[in-house]
Parts: sequence; structure tokens; C-alpha cells
Amino acid sequence: MKRSPLQDAIAEVLRQGESLLNSLSDREYTRKLPNVFGSTVGGHYLHCFDHFHSLLQGLDADEINYDHRKRNPRIESDRNFALSETLRILRGFASMSTPYLDCPIKVRSKVNYELDAAPSIRSTVGRELMYAVAHAIHHYALIAVMCGMLEVPVPAGFGVAPSTFKYHVEQPQAA
Repeated sequence: MKRSPLQDAIAEVLRQGESLLNSLSDREYTRKLPNVFGSTVGGHYLHCFDHFHSLLQGLDADEINYDHRKRNPRIESDRNFALSETLRILRGFASMSTPYLDCPIKVRSKVNYELDAAPSIRSTVGRELMYAVAHAIHHYALIAVMCGMLEVPVPAGFGVAPSTFKYHVEQPQAA
């Protein structure tokens, strides 16, 4: 079965997460960093994971609701559990057929601080996969900063948008 570039991107981003989880100690994963509003790598990883999970759950329900995230605290606090759940989600996306990416789907998300209503809009499965990848890369950039504070190296390209990564690779080196 031929895979689409979106499916490859999802797999790549989830494998980057797997690599990150394998490079951190349990203490580094859960350490609160005062300079980053007291957040943890695990907290940011949970947030990314929840968007992927919401997306998969929404495919069965014909509506993705990004506000109804599972928010499993165990993913935030247990690095090994987060790793096993990442591999489970990776398998879930790997089984998706390429033609399914063009299927329409409703998406719901709260976008207003004052109103409780979460508007529903029409999208496609592929567009939501694209969003989940971009969202994860954004949070991976924050995680990379946190790892820098913890003096933990991150995988190459971690938290860098593919277009930015390509741009930097193609630039001539300064003498």
C-alpha cells in the first residue's frame, strides 16, 4: 500500500517523540522548570499526544473535538507509559488508508475565551493530520528549549519545521 507524504510526516513526528522519550530519564521528563512557567517536558508531550489521540478518536465518531482531550496524567508523569502509548498511536495511524485522507470530517474546537460554544467546521482527515504534525512540531520546539535547560540533547531536526530545516541545510556555510 502506497503511503502519502502526510502519513510519512505523522510517522516521522511520532518517531521523533519516541526518540525523545528514549533519551530522557524519568526525572528529566517530569522535572518542573521555573523558567518555563513551571511546566514539564511530560506536560508538553501529553498535550501533543492528546491532539493525535483526539484525531484518531474523532475518525470513528465522524467529528474531531480537540477540546475533549483525554488528558491522561499518566502520560505526563510516566515516561515509559508515554512511550508505549506513542507506539500504539503510531500503529493506529499506520493502518490508515491513503484514500481516507480526502474524506470530509467535522472539527470542533473552542476558539473564544468569552464564549462557551465550540464552533464546528468542515475539514478533511488529511488537513487535520497536517494540523497535528504542525502542532506537535511547535510544542517539540518548546520541549527542545526545555531539554536545553536540562542539558539533554534532542534528535536532529526536533522542533524545527521541515521547511525551516531544509532552508538551513541549503544555506551556504559562512566562512
